[in-house]
Amino acid sequence: EVQLQASGGGLVQPGGSLRLSCAASGFAFGMYPMSWFREFPGNERDWISTINPDSSAIYEEAMKGRFTISRDNAKSTVYLEMKALEPEDTAVYYCAMSLARGQGTQVTVSS
Repeated sequence: EVQLQASGGGLVQPGGSLRLSCAASGFAFGMYPMSWFREFPGNERDWISTINPDSSAIYEEAMKGRFTISRDNAKSTVYLEMKALEPEDTAVYYCAMSLARGQGTQVTVSS
């Protein structure tokens, strides 16, 4: 069974940073691209970034510079470093691959 479990969310002040993790199991992690998305109330969703098995990555244009995706194939984990966070970044963040999406982690940016 494919499982994707995101963690690392929380409450952060504007301008702050967070590092999210997504632990994967149930498939050959090192062979699949992995992506991060975020979902807002009302189910609007943004694609953030995708990282290939070789760690090459692409980003949604608006996310470039503030968000950095990475992966550790040995740990079957994908990460999302976020900096200069703004209240508009408040959302549920989750990772996904072609077979499944994971449970998200809430990120709240507020003073």
